[in-house]
Amino acid sequence: MIEIRGLTKHAREPSAAPILRDVSLQVPKGCLYGLIGPGAAGKSVLLKLVVGLLRADGGEILVEGEDITQMSELRLQAVRTKFGMLFQNNALFDHLSVADNIAFPLRRLFSLSEDEVAARVAERLACVALPGFETRMPSGLSGGQKKRVGVARATVSHASIVLYDEPAAGLDPVTSQKIFDLLRSEQRASGATVIMVSSDLDRLLTVTDRVGMLYRGQLIFDGTTEEARKTTEPRVRQFVHGLTEGPL
Repeated sequence: MIEIRGLTKHAREPSAAPILRDVSLQVPKGCLYGLIGPGAAGKSVLLKLVVGLLRADGGEILVEGEDITQMSELRLQAVRTKFGMLFQNNALFDHLSVADNIAFPLRRLFSLSEDEVAARVAERLACVALPGFETRMPSGLSGGQKKRVGVARATVSHASIVLYDEPAAGLDPVTSQKIFDLLRSEQRASGATVIMVSSDLDRLLTVTDRVGMLYRGQLIFDGTTEEARKTTEPRVRQFVHGLTEGPL
């Protein structure tokens, strides 16, 4: 389980509004949680806080009962072995092959033989429908293939928690749906706890168990996907259904 209590993150500029203000939510173990909201609402920042890439200015982030806001960097490195993450821009290393990109977290966080690393990479490539792509370079991949490589890297360590930041950004509708279906099947197969940020609501809501909406740094909705579809909260209703009742 991930439990966030009163999470606050200030902007660098003292006069600016906080990026996140008193955010509290729970992501149950084994849940696929969708985080939605307009641009600059704090969604990506929240993901980086959860994995410890940014430090909170207030509140608690409990990961399986441990508060990562109070951890030393050394302890954080150990806790990060529980996480897999797909970054918004894929963050593939252009100078590394597909195999080396996927193997990067294994070599950085674990002490595995190269045979075990190669076996895990091959297994992940098969799962994302890219068997035999080990020697390919990122520059020779399509947008959808890069996303699949990113998914393979995010899940190669068999992490119990996986964070996805805009997994279908820039993809056509058909490829986007394939990516979301892949992520859902991966989550079901592994039982991982997943937080997924996406602006593609039509497809995101086909795979989520629960949904939270951030608005100007505050959590204004937290409930099941069905509750999100039926809510009368005007800002959530407008965002989920694409209504034009007024600006967000």
